[in-house]
Amino acid sequence: MKASRGAPLTPVPLAAAARGAVALAVPLLVGVWTGAVVPAVIAGIGALWGVSQDGSDPYRLRVRRLGCMGGSAALGLLAGELALRCGHPAAVTVCLGATALLAGAVSLRGRLASVSGMHLLLGATVGSGFPVPGPWWQPPLALLAGVALVVVLSATPWLWRRHAIERAAVLAVYRAASEALSAAGSPEAEAARRRLTAALDDAHQVMGRHLTGRERPRTELGAVRDAFDAAVRLGEVTSALVWEGRPLPRRVTDVPLLVAARLLPDGGATAVSPAADLPGPATGPGADPCDGVSPGVLALSELYAEPVPHAEPVPHTRSVRARPSGVAVRLPAYPWHGRAAQARYAVLLTVCVLVAQLCAELLHGPRGYWLPMTVAFVYKPDFGPVPRRALHRCAGTVLGVAAIGTVTLLTTDTLVLIGAVAAFGALMAVGVRHHYALATTGLTAIVFVLLDMLGDHRALYSARILDTALAAAIVLVAHFALWPDSAAGRAAAQTEAALAAAHRYRDLAADATPAQRHALRRTAYHRLAEARRAVAHADGEPGRPGRRGGRKRRLPDREDPIASAERLCDAVSARNVGARRAASALPVHRCTGACAMGG
Repeated sequence: MKASRGAPLTPVPLAAAARGAVALAVPLLVGVWTGAVVPAVIAGIGALWGVSQDGSDPYRLRVRRLGCMGGSAALGLLAGELALRCGHPAAVTVCLGATALLAGAVSLRGRLASVSGMHLLLGATVGSGFPVPGPWWQPPLALLAGVALVVVLSATPWLWRRHAIERAAVLAVYRAASEALSAAGSPEAEAARRRLTAALDDAHQVMGRHLTGRERPRTELGAVRDAFDAAVRLGEVTSALVWEGRPLPRRVTDVPLLVAARLLPDGGATAVSPAADLPGPATGPGADPCDGVSPGVLALSELYAEPVPHAEPVPHTRSVRARPSGVAVRLPAYPWHGRAAQARYAVLLTVCVLVAQLCAELLHGPRGYWLPMTVAFVYKPDFGPVPRRALHRCAGTVLGVAAIGTVTLLTTDTLVLIGAVAAFGALMAVGVRHHYALATTGLTAIVFVLLDMLGDHRALYSARILDTALAAAIVLVAHFALWPDSAAGRAAAQTEAALAAAHRYRDLAADATPAQRHALRRTAYHRLAEARRAVAHADGEPGRPGRRGGRKRRLPDREDPIASAERLCDAVSARNVGARRAASALPVHRCTGACAMGG
């Protein structure tokens, strides 16, 4: 994953790589030692798909996503297996068409639905492509066992580091706030403020239900919630200071790190040297690091001077009143397309799968699963630009075939091949977080070993490369011939929603309570970030050749309204922080006109 300019590089996820290696090697080793190779391979497929959906988000979200993915994949596998065992020539085709239609119908309804829909189709593709001996119920259970192994490996750290992910997300807000204050008054200020709002939005997502529950004071989660409440206010103050556009001294830019170190001690939040010219956490006048007349600086000073919550012993009570925090307000659901677009995608996905299945029957006969399976992976417009995804899929397939081909030339020993599966599993886990082509490289190599263990020893290296290219071509032709403006439509809808949220924040913030104001602010910045991603997505898809205006004239026009809306939100934050400063209203109104879409 390429880091943006000025942003730190994403570290290599070593823990996820280790989980990927173990999750894929253990089922195969158990199968070899017990002689139950076929169920072990099916469990390996479940682990393979589980690794592809393993993440660094909170444990409850991981378990829910992996559970939905595993249940959908097992259901699809069962449907495909029953269609294959039926023996009717058209049963497999009907099964693939029905599952593709269902998968497409639900895939645009959110991330969880998209993952479930894709794996429902993948399960049906695998179930109808592999004749598995034994009772009909065995393959779905074996698949669920592989997914369960990934769930256990991914969620077990919850036992001893229960709230580490939430703590890290909140600390990231403080670090981003310090970086944004350091960049104030420089050309990097706007990008730094965007990273701050992205970190704050991520913290909102990670904290989730913890923001509405009732927690006793003086607990780890209570401390994280207190730090998060302060981080929400810090985000508003930092946006105001960045909007003021003045360089800030070191004693001001390090305040977020000092506050984080006080609220979440021993969390690695601060990199401030004890020898630095910075005050301690005392609240006296001589210890205040923010000595200035700017309303933003004064607000930051007040935040710094606040005592640590729950510092004194609290008597036991039956329950603790839930804090009326605005961060508990959930964002309203906003599908990126309406029902008509969802129906169109479902039909197009079904057509692509059926065409791929027909080509597979003509080229390979039975076991022609690779073509429809590739379509299921590639045609995911909600996962990114379709052309880029198709290109990365083809490149990853070529690299994976070359890698596993080299391994099999050196040895065919089963244990060595299982070791290669573990290595490719680790590579895939890294690729899932960094680059789709890298993930495809690991997945392709693993699938070849699994097929070999199932008894399919055909030399299919060149055939699989051609199949991948053909499936990608089917998707691209259907996508650009029948739905060329899907990404542009999504960008337009997201931009319109973002501007509406920004205007709502401007109009309602002055009379709102602090909780309501923070919720309005979060919604506005969240929508603006979504709109930026949608525009970048649309920019990654070339327009139809010869279309008037073309991509270069149609899409970049949305950048200016989004940037103006972000400046509007910054100005509103500055007005909220310094409400008694009458001149702050003028910039707000100046920004308003620039946020209109074409007047």
